[in-house]
Amino acid sequence: MAMAACSVRLLAAAAHRRGAAAFLHSPRRPVACSLSFPRGHGGIRGRAGLSSISLPSSASSAQGHAPFNLLPPDSEPFIQWDALPPQDTSAGGAGAGGREEGPALVVLLGWLGARQKHLRRYADLYRDRGVGSVRFVVPVRELLGLDLGRRVERRVADLSAEIAAWCDADRSRTLLFHTFSNTGWLAYGAVLENLQSRADIIERIKGCIVDSAPVLEIRPEVWAAGFSAAMLKKSSSLTGPSADSPDGSALNGALNKVTSVSELTKPSWGETFLLSTLQKFFEIVLHLPDVNRRMHKVLSVLSDKQPPCPQFYLYSSADRVIPAECVESFINMQRSLGLSVSAHNFVSSPHVDHYRSFPHLYSAKIDEFLKVCSLVSV
Repeated sequence: MAMAACSVRLLAAAAHRRGAAAFLHSPRRPVACSLSFPRGHGGIRGRAGLSSISLPSSASSAQGHAPFNLLPPDSEPFIQWDALPPQDTSAGGAGAGGREEGPALVVLLGWLGARQKHLRRYADLYRDRGVGSVRFVVPVRELLGLDLGRRVERRVADLSAEIAAWCDADRSRTLLFHTFSNTGWLAYGAVLENLQSRADIIERIKGCIVDSAPVLEIRPEVWAAGFSAAMLKKSSSLTGPSADSPDGSALNGALNKVTSVSELTKPSWGETFLLSTLQKFFEIVLHLPDVNRRMHKVLSVLSDKQPPCPQFYLYSSADRVIPAECVESFINMQRSLGLSVSAHNFVSSPHVDHYRSFPHLYSAKIDEFLKVCSLVSV
């Protein structure tokens, strides 16, 4: 397993080699990652201390950055609490208008390889609406170790404990979850599993927003696509607009220098090789008895035991990581259970890029859902 994980990392690095000359020639220095929880968020503390991990050498310079970085810098926590916004008790503010609940908290569960800075813009979106936030990220390397994701499970357990402590501090506090890609969605399922014995907290979950997910089935090709996109980041063809997108790269601000959609949708030989290797890797790993059992346990919670709160799915037909038909199939399944489910198809925006592609529309959809959840009165 260690050899397979090592091969995955080497292949991804090879896919970047031609475009990373500056990185390869820059001075190297070791990087250490301290996995400690942030301080100063109202007395909330993690249930368990996390040890430091020494990482392989990486490098950066003022002019460039490493294109293939599996772990965040040592100054970045995996769980980040943001200060609660001031509660507006005026007639028209959030938390007013007859709403009986106290402060609301959105739990932002990032996509694989997301950084805290990526989730910050979503935290700001909610802060402007009077909702506090806690951000959770999962670096790629956390899921490529010999423990097969158990460290991630422990981090989710710590997050669950911190959420429970926050709720216990004030019985009027309420929760909202906003997940990204299948990684964030599965983390949400693990949090729900951890809180199964806390019905008092489950009933305070007022809504869940699922961005660019889910795929309920255990499909190696989907996992391979997600890991490849997380490893290669902007260099991945999977993070660009679909070839079927009528607007092409004009919709994606990060890729607006590309003049042809075909340049984005055609993978390099390195990416093709990486995808193939990852798919073979996950065909083995995802069917290991222990991994398969743990996955089905979480998926069972997400499919059959979700809280009775409204659900909102934000997806795109142009998503080349999470197929739109998988999202729509799950939506229909949840509706068949009698749950309140709404959705919006952005049609042409890439994977986890709907907010950047359509900031005003995305914000408007969030506002609509917050009203449905009675979390704002506007």
